[in-house]
Amino acid sequence: MKYLLMICGDESHANDGCGGWSEEMERRGVVEGGAGLRPPTEATTVRVRDDELMLTDGPFAETKEQIGGFVLIDCADLDEAIEIAAKHPAAGYGTIEIRPLLETPVDL
Repeated sequence: MKYLLMICGDESHANDGCGGWSEEMERRGVVEGGAGLRPPTEATTVRVRDDELMLTDGPFAETKEQIGGFVLIDCADLDEAIEIAAKHPAAGYGTIEIRPLLETPVDL
């Protein structure tokens, strides 16, 4: 089953790296992709309300923790996804949200 790990934390840990986590997960064959994200200050938020386009510079959410990166994993089940997420260094200073991917593709 495929899961998306959304890695959240404050910007002070942006350049901490993964401390060998990436290499271990690649050896296990569970990583299918992922990337770090540029700082939230470079984000643009898009919303359309009543046919009016609204753009906002920066993140939509007013919070200290922002999504700093993501990893797509393929593993046996949620228990394995939790074990993988718990090993990520960001779990020690921020949060990692685990989301299962839809099994049926949707029209975007």
